[in-house]
Amino acid sequence: MIAEYYKYLLKFKRPSGTSRGVLLEKETFILEIFQDDKKGVGECAIFRGLSFDDKPDYEEKLQWLCENINRDSEYLKDELKEFPSIWFGYEQAVLNFKNGKNLYFSSEFTEGKTPIIINGLIWMGDIDFMEEQIQEKLDQGFHCIKLKIGVDWKSEHQILQKLRHKFSKNQLELRVDANGGFTKDEAKVVLQQLADLDIHSIEQPIKAGNWNDMADLCAETPTPIALDEELIGIIDFSEKKKLLETIKPQYIILKPALVGGFSGCDEWISQAEQQNIGWWITSALESNIGLNAIAQYTFTKCNQMPQGLGTGSLFTNNFKSFLELKGEKLFYKS
Repeated sequence: MIAEYYKYLLKFKRPSGTSRGVLLEKETFILEIFQDDKKGVGECAIFRGLSFDDKPDYEEKLQWLCENINRDSEYLKDELKEFPSIWFGYEQAVLNFKNGKNLYFSSEFTEGKTPIIINGLIWMGDIDFMEEQIQEKLDQGFHCIKLKIGVDWKSEHQILQKLRHKFSKNQLELRVDANGGFTKDEAKVVLQQLADLDIHSIEQPIKAGNWNDMADLCAETPTPIALDEELIGIIDFSEKKKLLETIKPQYIILKPALVGGFSGCDEWISQAEQQNIGWWITSALESNIGLNAIAQYTFTKCNQMPQGLGTGSLFTNNFKSFLELKGEKLFYKS
């Protein structure tokens, strides 16, 4: 078996506001493995400024993987444990090599029979832009919307109040993501304001790494808290268990590219379920290659909550998509 990789720059259709600033392009790496006439493709979806493996020797490690592609997978996993997005790309490439075509996990989803329900994501921006996006999602039939908050809370709070005044919690589920935008004291106030509006959950109200402060908030919060960035860089299984036991969150958010691929997600899910912690899966600006694999994996986990999967429509130069969005339902085009 031989392997090679190449870098690919995804270009945003319009500048996209995130917790990492405004993005114009997104760097990613495509891994391909070959043997005879068979081929497997995966995406090493590094997220600069956020990924644990955003390191100067990233491409060196990717080249090392290509040179050692025939080594035992357990050996490779151990060697790549500090490079979760590279391991994620390797997992995809091997599964695709095994299953052929554009398949990673076979299911009713990849047979085109059953869709995945997703939430509608509202990008950061001024009030008019955010309200325009919200109206678009409502018109498309979304029943769960996720808003980024923590930049201008006063205005964001007003938007949420307007939405809740217009739609009850039974009509519209509202999730918010603060990306660590509040202090602990600010978060206490915001959590109550969100509870007054029947908000489903808030992701990462304070910066990651403050386990004790986050544990205090989770113990008393009137609004369920979901950990997101908090999971990044927690590699060892024992450390994952310790984090969940210490903080006791209501939910965790799993981004395969950031937490060690499908096997990394499986470890988090097993621990969360043992501790009665809810979870859902989210994409992280992957190309259509990684997004396709994440969607196929997500379906196999049988989680009925709306998932946080993108649709690949953000970029002007994306790869061919095998996913199709009809309202809030994500279908695989078999």
